[in-house]
Order: sequence, then structure tokens, then C-alpha cells
Amino acid sequence: MHAPTFAVRPSFLGTDGAAAEAAVCIAGIPFDLGVTNRPGARFAPMAIRQASRMLTDGDNPDGWIDPKNLPIADIGDFSIALGDIPESLRMIERQAVDRAHLLCLGGDHTVTLPLLRALARRRGDAVGLIHFDAHLDTWPDNFGQPLGHGSVFYHAINEGLVAPHRMVQIGIRSPIPRAVWDWTLDKGATIISAETVHETGPATVAEAIREIVGRQPVYLSFDIDALDPSQAPGTGTPEIGGLFTWQAMAILKRLRGLAFAGMDVVEVLPACDAAEITSLAAATLGWQYLSLLAGGHE
Repeated sequence: MHAPTFAVRPSFLGTDGAAAEAAVCIAGIPFDLGVTNRPGARFAPMAIRQASRMLTDGDNPDGWIDPKNLPIADIGDFSIALGDIPESLRMIERQAVDRAHLLCLGGDHTVTLPLLRALARRRGDAVGLIHFDAHLDTWPDNFGQPLGHGSVFYHAINEGLVAPHRMVQIGIRSPIPRAVWDWTLDKGATIISAETVHETGPATVAEAIREIVGRQPVYLSFDIDALDPSQAPGTGTPEIGGLFTWQAMAILKRLRGLAFAGMDVVEVLPACDAAEITSLAAATLGWQYLSLLAGGHE
């Protein structure tokens, strides 16, 4: 007999699995030192876990999978160094490197950099990247700070952590220097604006993503501000004109069968949320990702 959702233990999907037996580990990263606008994403991991209890009543109709029955484990939060960005990133990398497959709950987008560094150390090569965001995050610095949430993929490309010709960024729409835009394209990345998603639809976008990333390993990074502020008010750097949750989910559902190597969902800001809708969106994206890993129909 299932417990009512409000009584489910506040881990991700209520899981109490053992890390040693888990194919996928869920980890929180309560870090927000890299933000350039509103702080508070350090409180997101627990908020996302709390909201995930709404997803424990049954199967995902897309493939009829119940992700909470998979060999997964919520291993708690990674440790960070208070007030120290470089040391925090080193600590996150050390804690991630021995985990075969991670679903990470940020935290601000800076945390993706040490996760990709750990993945590159474990694999020995670059991966493709599916990146949902309002922002390119390829600025060379953040108002003079070289390590921050706006520079994640600038470093990831320069360090050879991702293969830019297998990198696609979806939902982009923020103000941006033309030089940053051109640098990103010159490196080989593909940019799909939010407006293009609205005009062409999820099926067309998913087809383009599949063609770009191919069958080689690919990492999924979902900044919650890819969603429109009406769908995700609880974020630090909102931009109007974003994706709706149904569009994001419809794209993800069409990515079944890709060789995913890990995922993070970042930039949830609980203090600015309304009725947990942003945290629930983040939790549902993670739930859908686990469903993709579990298989089901193409």
C-alpha cells in the first residue's frame, strides 16, 4: 500500500535505495556562489526533493515506467567549501568522479562544470551536450569573475569536456554580446532559440537534437530558466518568452534511446517560487529523465 504523497519521505521520489546497488545516484549540490542576479539556489535540492513526492503515485504514462522502482538512490547533498568557488568546484568534482551515473539537483549552473570535469576524467573523452537554458552560458567571465554560472560552457568547450559540434542549446533568448554569440557558433555549437521552439514545435526540435548529438554519449543540463517565468517563477535570472513545461517535456520524451551519460537540473530558487511549481517542474524533468533511461517505446 502506497503512502499518500504528503507522507512520502522527502528524498527524491521517496527513494531509500542503497548507493552501492544503484545504477543512477541522485545528488543535491547546494551551491549558489556563481550567480550574477538573485541568490538562493542553494536551497533548491531539498525543495525539488519535496516536490518530487507528487510523482510517486504510479507509472509514467510515457513508456509505463515507474522510475522510483528503478535501482536508484538519493545519496544526499555534496559538500562544498563555504564562500570559496574554486575549492567548491574541486570538491564537487572529487565527489562526482566515482559515480557511474548522476542526476544532480543544483544549485546554480556553475555546478555543471565540475560535473563535466568528473565525467571527462571517468570517461577519458568529451561528450555531447543537450543544454536547455535562456542563456548561452559561454561568457568568458561573469563581471570579472572567471568562474560563475554564465561561463560554464565557455570553460567546458575550452577544456575539451564537451564536443561543440555535438552541442545543442535550446530556449536561448536573453540579451547577449554579439561576440559571445559568434564565438559559440564558431566553435561548432547549435543554438535553437525559444522562438524557434514555439514556431516549429517539439517534434521538429527533438529531431534536430537527435541528429546533432547522434548515438555517442551525451550529457543533459537543464537550467530551469529555459522555461517561461509564468511556468517557473522561482529562478534567479528569469527571461520572458520561454518554453512552457509541456514543450520541454514533449522534447524530452522524444529523446528516448540516446546514450545519456548524466543530467543536472539547476537554477531553481525556492524563495521566489509560487506553490512549488518551479520545484515540481524541476522534479518532473528529472523523473522524465529517469524514465528515458529505463527504456520503453521509442
